[in-house]
Amino acid sequence: MGEEAPPTPPATSLYVDGCPGCAIERKKEINKGIPYKELLFVAATTIASALPISSLFPFLYYMIEDLHVAKTEQDIGLYAGFLGASYFVGRFLASLFWGVVADRIGRKPVIVFSIFSVVIFNTLFGVSMKYWMAITTRLVLGALNGMLAPIKAYSIEICRPEHHALGLSVVSTAWGIGLIVGPSIGGYLARPVQQYPGMFSDKSIFGRFPYLLPCLCISLFAVVVLVSCIWLPETLHKHKNIGNNEIEMLSDPGTPRTEDIHGGKNLYKNWPLMSSIIAYCIFTLHDTAYSEILSLWTISDRKYGGLSFSSKEVGQLLAVAGAGLIVYQLFIYRPVHKFLGCVNSCRASCALSIPLIASFPFMTHLSGYRLGLALYFAAIAKAALGMTILTGTSLLQNYAVPQSQRGAANGIAATAMSFFKAIGPAGAGTLFSWAQKRQHAAFFPGDQMVFFVLNIVQCIGLVVTFKPFLAVPEHYDLK
Repeated sequence: MGEEAPPTPPATSLYVDGCPGCAIERKKEINKGIPYKELLFVAATTIASALPISSLFPFLYYMIEDLHVAKTEQDIGLYAGFLGASYFVGRFLASLFWGVVADRIGRKPVIVFSIFSVVIFNTLFGVSMKYWMAITTRLVLGALNGMLAPIKAYSIEICRPEHHALGLSVVSTAWGIGLIVGPSIGGYLARPVQQYPGMFSDKSIFGRFPYLLPCLCISLFAVVVLVSCIWLPETLHKHKNIGNNEIEMLSDPGTPRTEDIHGGKNLYKNWPLMSSIIAYCIFTLHDTAYSEILSLWTISDRKYGGLSFSSKEVGQLLAVAGAGLIVYQLFIYRPVHKFLGCVNSCRASCALSIPLIASFPFMTHLSGYRLGLALYFAAIAKAALGMTILTGTSLLQNYAVPQSQRGAANGIAATAMSFFKAIGPAGAGTLFSWAQKRQHAAFFPGDQMVFFVLNIVQCIGLVVTFKPFLAVPEHYDLK
């Protein structure tokens, strides 16, 4: 059934004055409840970081058209894939660096700088008039936005052991909401002159820069989050020596004692960490490719196997999926995690995703309310299952290392995941463009091939959640 950490002897609460990490430990010892305020900060900063990643998906098709780089309509998916991948290439190059920095100087400075980079470079992307400028701003934004590694470590460190799953699920859910609400913002606010001719003029700044409005709204939200970071407490221990006058707080009672097991161990030789990172990367590759394909598929013409949606309709679909994800996280995820545990919940979610994804291409035969019900249900279910998988693998990563290595471990995960996420949009765009040219093939024609390949990736992910490949930490026994 579920997995539980075995009980450990209570640690003596020894703190160092002036150490922010010790202050957080003392606060957790006094207040045994859920740290709602800190988790709200985590959710807000995560959403602000995630919004720019996917906000371009609903208008990416039109943006490539307006930039005049695709020679034919079928080539648009190819160029869209490269633009979608540029952010993840930048993050791949810098994530490990930001994770190490977060272990050296603290989680908060990296988080603050990352949100600041969103404000600047997301706005610059909105005023891109050339394809090279769009790719460059996205690449730099990905390289400077190093928040993913420290925010995962932070969400663990502000919670007591019994709330660790909740802390990481807040990150996963907020990330998922950002990746879903982002396209909603892009879908409703991109090309405002065409969508709302009574409110916006061709001669206005939004007429000249048709994709600035959604980027500007996201940047303004990031400004609000940036100001709120003033009240964000640091969680990293700032003392290193264990001696007469300076004693490091080892753990809370009941916390998995990773310091005793993996302290000082080479992260790349830590197989529980590396196996969970590999599984995590496969699932993020799948989710990123799915997000791009869903947007391209719904917006493409029915003659190419799509649904002929407008960008506004795509935004509405993803907004509803985001709302469903919030409900799932608040009322369903915690009982599921408590009953099944990390690994089994991942396996079950992965297995359920396979028939769900296989159903998408058959929705092209539906219309009206039948299409709406099927598509909205599938989008909500897929978002919930994806959040369960990513939260479970993230928990295993963070339990496999001590706090002193948590930022670097999450940095390695973010680096590897960014590589796979860079492959995701580029591969999905190329696959989608190729599939549109084979509508009458005998073997999985058109969009059926796209979702078939997605399911192959999901099946690989399911396989690696089993032993002997996946190794859970020694203190986190799988029953």
